[in-house]
Amino acid sequence: MSRGVKRGIELEGALWFHKDEQKFLGLDRIALLSRIDELGSITKAAKAVGISYKNAWDLVNMVNNLAEKPLVERVTGGRGGGGTTLTAYGKEVVKQYGVLQEEHRRFLENLEGRLGDSASLYHLLRRISMKVSARNVLSGTITKITKGAVNAEVTLALTGGAPLVAVITNGAVENLALKAGSSAYAIIKASSVMVGTDLHDAKISARNVMCGTVAKIVEGPVSTEVDVEVGGGNTISAVITHESGATLGLKVGAHACTLFKASSVILGVS
Repeated sequence: MSRGVKRGIELEGALWFHKDEQKFLGLDRIALLSRIDELGSITKAAKAVGISYKNAWDLVNMVNNLAEKPLVERVTGGRGGGGTTLTAYGKEVVKQYGVLQEEHRRFLENLEGRLGDSASLYHLLRRISMKVSARNVLSGTITKITKGAVNAEVTLALTGGAPLVAVITNGAVENLALKAGSSAYAIIKASSVMVGTDLHDAKISARNVMCGTVAKIVEGPVSTEVDVEVGGGNTISAVITHESGATLGLKVGAHACTLFKASSVILGVS
Protein backbone atom coordinates (compact mmCIF):
# COMPACT_ATOMS: atom_id res chain seq x y z
CA MET A 1 0.00 0.00 0.00
CA SER A 2 1.51 3.30 -1.04
CA ARG A 3 2.02 6.05 1.49
CA GLY A 4 0.93 9.28 -0.02
CA VAL A 5 -0.42 12.46 1.35
CA LYS A 6 -3.68 11.82 3.12
CA ARG A 7 -6.35 13.93 1.56
CA GLY A 8 -9.93 14.59 2.49
CA ILE A 9 -12.86 13.90 0.22
CA GLU A 10 -13.30 16.39 -2.56
CA LEU A 11 -16.92 16.59 -3.57
CA GLU A 12 -18.15 17.53 -6.97
CA GLY A 13 -21.75 17.60 -8.06
CA ALA A 14 -24.00 18.72 -10.84
CA LEU A 15 -27.37 20.29 -10.22
CA TRP A 16 -30.08 18.73 -12.40
CA PHE A 17 -33.81 19.23 -12.49
CA HIS A 18 -35.66 16.00 -13.27
CA LYS A 19 -39.20 15.79 -14.59
CA ASP A 20 -40.99 12.47 -15.00
CA GLU A 21 -37.67 10.65 -14.56
CA GLN A 22 -36.15 12.58 -17.44
CA LYS A 23 -33.20 14.93 -17.13
CA PHE A 24 -34.87 18.27 -17.68
CA LEU A 25 -32.50 21.13 -16.91
CA GLY A 26 -28.82 21.14 -16.01
CA LEU A 27 -25.86 23.44 -16.35
CA ASP A 28 -25.30 22.62 -20.03
CA ARG A 29 -28.90 23.32 -21.00
CA ILE A 30 -29.02 26.45 -18.87
CA ALA A 31 -25.85 27.63 -20.64
CA LEU A 32 -27.56 27.09 -24.00
CA LEU A 33 -30.67 28.95 -22.86
CA SER A 34 -28.55 31.82 -21.55
CA ARG A 35 -26.73 32.11 -24.87
CA ILE A 36 -30.03 32.07 -26.77
CA ASP A 37 -31.23 34.90 -24.55
CA GLU A 38 -28.00 36.81 -25.11
CA LEU A 39 -27.53 36.23 -28.85
CA GLY A 40 -31.11 35.85 -30.08
CA SER A 41 -30.08 33.01 -32.38
CA ILE A 42 -29.96 29.29 -31.78
CA THR A 43 -27.26 28.94 -34.44
CA LYS A 44 -24.99 31.41 -32.63
CA ALA A 45 -25.90 29.97 -29.24
CA ALA A 46 -25.02 26.43 -30.35
CA LYS A 47 -21.65 27.62 -31.65
CA ALA A 48 -20.99 29.55 -28.43
CA VAL A 49 -21.52 26.51 -26.18
CA GLY A 50 -19.72 24.13 -28.54
CA ILE A 51 -22.52 21.87 -29.78
CA SER A 52 -24.08 21.25 -33.16
CA TYR A 53 -27.10 23.15 -34.44
CA LYS A 54 -29.07 19.89 -34.54
CA ASN A 55 -28.16 18.99 -30.97
CA ALA A 56 -29.16 22.47 -29.81
CA TRP A 57 -32.60 22.15 -31.39
CA ASP A 58 -33.04 18.68 -29.89
CA LEU A 59 -32.32 20.06 -26.42
CA VAL A 60 -34.63 23.04 -26.93
CA ASN A 61 -37.45 20.77 -28.10
CA MET A 62 -36.94 18.48 -25.12
CA VAL A 63 -37.08 21.21 -22.47
CA ASN A 64 -40.07 22.86 -24.17
CA ASN A 65 -41.92 19.53 -24.31
CA LEU A 66 -41.29 18.78 -20.63
CA ALA A 67 -41.82 22.29 -19.26
CA GLU A 68 -45.13 23.52 -17.92
CA LYS A 69 -44.85 26.44 -20.34
CA PRO A 70 -42.46 26.99 -23.26
CA LEU A 71 -39.02 28.31 -22.32
CA VAL A 72 -37.93 29.13 -25.88
CA GLU A 73 -39.92 30.65 -28.71
CA ARG A 74 -39.21 31.53 -32.31
CA VAL A 75 -39.63 35.13 -33.45
CA THR A 76 -40.51 35.83 -37.07
CA GLY A 77 -40.11 39.01 -39.08
CA GLY A 78 -38.19 42.11 -38.12
CA ARG A 79 -35.05 43.57 -39.63
CA GLY A 80 -33.07 40.40 -39.00
CA GLY A 81 -35.73 38.12 -40.39
CA GLY A 82 -36.57 36.63 -37.01
CA GLY A 83 -34.67 34.52 -34.52
CA THR A 84 -34.99 32.61 -31.28
CA THR A 85 -35.54 34.04 -27.82
CA LEU A 86 -36.48 33.04 -24.31
CA THR A 87 -39.99 33.54 -23.05
CA ALA A 88 -40.55 35.44 -19.82
CA TYR A 89 -40.94 32.05 -18.14
CA GLY A 90 -37.66 30.89 -19.67
CA LYS A 91 -35.82 33.97 -18.37
CA GLU A 92 -37.21 33.34 -14.89
CA VAL A 93 -36.15 29.67 -14.96
CA VAL A 94 -32.57 30.64 -15.92
CA LYS A 95 -32.50 33.21 -13.11
CA GLN A 96 -33.81 30.75 -10.52
CA TYR A 97 -31.34 28.09 -11.63
CA GLY A 98 -28.49 30.55 -10.95
CA VAL A 99 -29.71 31.02 -7.38
CA LEU A 100 -30.00 27.28 -6.84
CA GLN A 101 -26.57 26.66 -8.38
CA GLU A 102 -24.97 29.03 -5.86
CA GLU A 103 -26.76 27.36 -2.96
CA HIS A 104 -25.71 23.96 -4.29
CA ARG A 105 -22.06 25.09 -4.37
CA ARG A 106 -22.24 26.24 -0.75
CA PHE A 107 -23.87 22.98 0.25
CA LEU A 108 -21.03 20.91 -1.26
CA GLU A 109 -18.39 23.07 0.38
CA ASN A 110 -20.07 22.69 3.75
CA LEU A 111 -20.51 18.93 3.35
CA GLU A 112 -16.89 18.49 2.25
CA GLY A 113 -15.73 20.27 5.39
CA ARG A 114 -17.87 18.11 7.64
CA LEU A 115 -16.70 14.85 6.06
CA GLY A 116 -13.04 15.68 6.56
CA ASP A 117 -10.90 12.57 6.05
CA SER A 118 -13.75 10.05 5.97
CA ALA A 119 -12.37 8.47 2.82
CA SER A 120 -14.55 5.37 3.19
CA LEU A 121 -17.56 7.38 2.02
CA TYR A 122 -17.16 7.08 -1.72
CA HIS A 123 -20.79 7.55 -2.61
CA LEU A 124 -23.19 9.73 -0.69
CA LEU A 125 -26.14 9.96 -3.01
CA ARG A 126 -26.85 8.54 -6.44
CA ARG A 127 -30.01 8.89 -8.41
CA ILE A 128 -30.55 6.50 -11.29
CA SER A 129 -32.39 8.26 -14.05
CA MET A 130 -33.99 6.51 -16.99
CA LYS A 131 -32.49 7.18 -20.39
CA VAL A 132 -34.45 6.54 -23.54
CA SER A 133 -33.45 6.64 -27.18
CA ALA A 134 -36.85 7.79 -28.41
CA ARG A 135 -36.83 11.37 -29.69
CA ASN A 136 -40.29 12.34 -28.47
CA VAL A 137 -40.95 12.59 -24.73
CA LEU A 138 -44.12 14.55 -23.97
CA SER A 139 -45.47 15.40 -20.53
CA GLY A 140 -49.17 15.36 -19.76
CA THR A 141 -52.00 14.57 -17.37
CA ILE A 142 -54.18 11.49 -17.64
CA THR A 143 -57.79 12.44 -18.34
CA LYS A 144 -59.37 9.08 -19.10
CA ILE A 145 -58.66 5.34 -18.88
CA THR A 146 -60.90 2.86 -20.71
CA LYS A 147 -60.15 -0.79 -19.99
CA GLY A 148 -60.89 -3.68 -22.31
CA ALA A 149 -60.41 -7.41 -21.89
CA VAL A 150 -56.63 -7.23 -22.36
CA ASN A 151 -55.64 -3.68 -23.22
CA ALA A 152 -56.55 -0.24 -21.97
CA GLU A 153 -56.88 3.06 -23.80
CA VAL A 154 -55.27 5.92 -21.90
CA THR A 155 -55.86 9.56 -22.87
CA LEU A 156 -53.43 12.28 -21.82
CA ALA A 157 -53.87 16.03 -22.02
CA LEU A 158 -50.54 17.50 -23.07
CA THR A 159 -49.33 20.97 -22.16
CA GLY A 160 -51.68 23.27 -23.99
CA GLY A 161 -54.55 20.78 -23.79
CA ALA A 162 -53.93 18.66 -26.89
CA PRO A 163 -55.08 15.06 -26.34
CA LEU A 164 -52.82 12.07 -26.90
CA VAL A 165 -54.06 8.47 -26.86
CA ALA A 166 -52.03 5.40 -25.92
CA VAL A 167 -53.01 1.74 -25.89
CA ILE A 168 -51.19 -0.35 -23.30
CA THR A 169 -51.95 -3.56 -21.42
CA ASN A 170 -54.18 -3.63 -18.37
CA GLY A 171 -51.21 -5.02 -16.48
CA ALA A 172 -49.16 -1.95 -17.37
CA VAL A 173 -51.96 0.30 -16.09
CA GLU A 174 -51.85 -1.53 -12.76
CA ASN A 175 -48.05 -1.65 -12.54
CA LEU A 176 -47.74 2.07 -13.26
CA ALA A 177 -50.67 2.87 -10.95
CA LEU A 178 -52.21 5.03 -13.65
CA LYS A 179 -55.34 6.98 -12.80
CA ALA A 180 -57.20 10.02 -14.04
CA GLY A 181 -55.59 13.21 -12.82
CA SER A 182 -52.10 11.81 -12.40
CA SER A 183 -49.09 12.94 -14.39
CA ALA A 184 -47.47 10.75 -17.02
CA TYR A 185 -45.25 11.11 -20.03
CA ALA A 186 -45.61 9.67 -23.49
CA ILE A 187 -42.64 8.32 -25.45
CA ILE A 188 -42.84 7.93 -29.22
CA LYS A 189 -40.03 6.94 -31.54
CA ALA A 190 -39.49 9.39 -34.37
CA SER A 191 -39.56 6.46 -36.81
CA SER A 192 -43.14 5.70 -35.68
CA VAL A 193 -44.37 9.18 -36.62
CA MET A 194 -45.80 9.81 -40.09
CA VAL A 195 -46.10 13.24 -41.68
CA GLY A 196 -48.71 14.73 -44.01
CA THR A 197 -49.49 18.17 -45.31
CA ASP A 198 -53.28 18.09 -44.98
CA LEU A 199 -54.86 15.40 -42.82
CA HIS A 200 -57.76 17.32 -41.28
CA ASP A 201 -60.41 15.69 -43.47
CA ALA A 202 -58.60 12.41 -44.14
CA LYS A 203 -60.03 9.16 -42.81
CA ILE A 204 -57.21 7.30 -41.11
CA SER A 205 -56.94 4.61 -38.45
CA ALA A 206 -54.18 6.31 -36.42
CA ARG A 207 -55.67 7.80 -33.25
CA ASN A 208 -53.15 10.59 -32.85
CA VAL A 209 -53.11 13.42 -35.39
CA MET A 210 -51.33 16.61 -34.34
CA CYS A 211 -50.95 19.48 -36.77
CA GLY A 212 -48.83 22.57 -36.63
CA THR A 213 -45.88 24.32 -38.23
CA VAL A 214 -42.69 22.77 -39.58
CA ALA A 215 -39.89 24.08 -37.34
CA LYS A 216 -36.88 22.21 -38.67
CA ILE A 217 -35.91 19.91 -41.54
CA VAL A 218 -32.67 17.94 -41.62
CA GLU A 219 -32.22 16.17 -44.94
CA GLY A 220 -30.04 13.14 -45.44
CA PRO A 221 -29.35 10.89 -48.43
CA VAL A 222 -31.78 8.24 -47.13
CA SER A 223 -33.84 9.79 -44.36
CA THR A 224 -35.19 13.22 -43.51
CA GLU A 225 -35.85 14.44 -40.00
CA VAL A 226 -38.82 16.77 -39.56
CA ASP A 227 -39.77 18.70 -36.42
CA VAL A 228 -43.33 20.00 -36.22
CA GLU A 229 -44.48 22.45 -33.54
CA VAL A 230 -47.97 21.32 -32.54
CA GLY A 231 -48.84 23.96 -29.94
CA GLY A 232 -48.46 24.29 -26.21
CA GLY A 233 -44.69 24.34 -26.56
CA ASN A 234 -44.73 20.75 -27.83
CA THR A 235 -42.69 19.58 -30.80
CA ILE A 236 -43.08 16.22 -32.54
CA SER A 237 -40.05 14.81 -34.36
CA ALA A 238 -40.46 12.40 -37.26
CA VAL A 239 -37.96 10.49 -39.38
CA ILE A 240 -39.28 9.80 -42.88
CA THR A 241 -37.62 8.77 -46.11
CA HIS A 242 -35.85 11.41 -48.15
CA GLU A 243 -38.16 10.65 -51.07
CA SER A 244 -41.26 11.17 -48.93
CA GLY A 245 -39.95 14.51 -47.74
CA ALA A 246 -39.37 15.62 -51.31
CA THR A 247 -42.81 14.42 -52.42
CA LEU A 248 -44.53 16.30 -49.62
CA GLY A 249 -42.62 19.47 -50.44
CA LEU A 250 -42.04 20.25 -46.78
CA LYS A 251 -40.64 23.67 -45.90
CA VAL A 252 -39.81 25.37 -42.62
CA GLY A 253 -42.74 27.56 -41.61
CA ALA A 254 -45.26 25.56 -43.64
CA HIS A 255 -48.25 23.69 -42.27
CA ALA A 256 -47.84 19.96 -41.59
CA CYS A 257 -49.50 17.22 -39.57
CA THR A 258 -47.95 14.37 -37.61
CA LEU A 259 -49.74 11.11 -36.94
CA PHE A 260 -48.92 7.98 -35.00
CA LYS A 261 -50.79 4.95 -33.74
CA ALA A 262 -51.92 4.71 -30.13
CA SER A 263 -50.08 1.40 -29.94
CA SER A 264 -46.83 3.21 -30.79
CA VAL A 265 -47.00 5.25 -27.59
CA ILE A 266 -45.14 4.10 -24.48
CA LEU A 267 -46.28 5.55 -21.16
CA GLY A 268 -44.12 6.23 -18.13
CA VAL A 269 -44.50 7.80 -14.70
CA SER A 270 -42.10 9.24 -12.14
